[in-house]
Amino acid sequence: MRIGSYQLENNVIVAPMAGITDRPFRQLCRRLGAGLAVSEMLSSNPKVWKTEKSMNRMDHSGESGIRSVQIAGADPELMAQAAQFNVSNGAQIIDINMGCPAKKVNKKLAGSALLQFPELVQEILDAVVNAVDVPVTLKIRTGWDQDNRNGVEIARIAERYGIASLAVHGRTRACMYKGEAEYATIRDIKRSVSIPVVANGDITSPEKAKQVLDYTGADAIMIGRAAQGRPWIFREIDHYLRTGEHLPAPEIAEVRSILMEHLDNLHQFYGEPMGARIARKHVSWYLQTHDSDGQFRRVFNALDNPQAQVDALEEYFKTLAAN
Repeated sequence: MRIGSYQLENNVIVAPMAGITDRPFRQLCRRLGAGLAVSEMLSSNPKVWKTEKSMNRMDHSGESGIRSVQIAGADPELMAQAAQFNVSNGAQIIDINMGCPAKKVNKKLAGSALLQFPELVQEILDAVVNAVDVPVTLKIRTGWDQDNRNGVEIARIAERYGIASLAVHGRTRACMYKGEAEYATIRDIKRSVSIPVVANGDITSPEKAKQVLDYTGADAIMIGRAAQGRPWIFREIDHYLRTGEHLPAPEIAEVRSILMEHLDNLHQFYGEPMGARIARKHVSWYLQTHDSDGQFRRVFNALDNPQAQVDALEEYFKTLAAN
C-alpha cells in the first residue's frame, strides 16, 4: 500500500477517531502492528488552533511512522490554510474528513454533510491538493442516506482532483453507526477508480479483514472501534493476512503491560486532571471481557488521581493472576 511517495509497512490502518486517536493511542497501535495511524480530526477554523484541545491533537512530537493529520471544514480557503498550517507543523499526509456523521460537525456542513454537495467537494479537494506538496487523502461514507448513495460519484471526483488515497466507511450518514456496514458500494468504488481504496466499517477480526479485502478488492483496511481496548488487533490482522494463521490472544500479563504503558502515556501527555479522566474510557474498553460485571470499572471511574489509578490497576491484575 502506497500513499503518494510513502510506502506503508502493511495495509492495516488506524481510523481517525475524535477523542481516541491521540498521540499515545497512535503510537501504541503503530507499535502493535498498524501500518499507518491517522490523527484525530482538526477543525479548519484557525480561531480554535490555539486551544488546549487542538494543541493536543496537533502534537506529533517524537511520533514514529508517517504522520497523517485529518482536517475538517466546509470552506475551501480555510481548509487549504489548515492543510498548510499542519504541514508546517510536521504533517506528511493531509486527510480530509467527509465521513464524520456527528450533528455538531454536519450542521456546519462539514464531515459527511459535504457528500450532499459534489460541487463543494470539488472546490475543497482542488483547494487543499493545490495548497500543499504532500499527499492528500480523503475519508467518506457511501453517501448521505440510502436514497443518495453517491460514493462512486465522489470517488471519481476525488481521483480527478488529485486525491492520493480514498477511505470509505460502508455506511451512509443516516446510518450513523447502526446496523451492519455494507461493502458492495466500496467494491463499486474500487472498480470505478484507479487510486488506492481503503475499506472501513465493522472489521473486527482477521477473518473479517480478509473477507472484506477479497470481496471489495480494496487495497487496505481501516480499523476504528474494534481497536478500542484491543490495540493488538493490528498485529493479529497483519499476521493473518500474510500467513493465513492466527496469532494467539495476548496473555493477561501482556494485556496488563500494554494497558499500564497506555495509562502512563496518557497521564504524561495530558497531565492532571485530564489524563486520569481520559484514561477511564480506555481502561473500560480494555477490561470489558475481564470485568464482565463492571464492578472494578465503577470503582476505577471514581478515581481522578493518576497514582491511584495505577495502584488500583496493579491490585486488579494481581487478583486476576491469582484466580
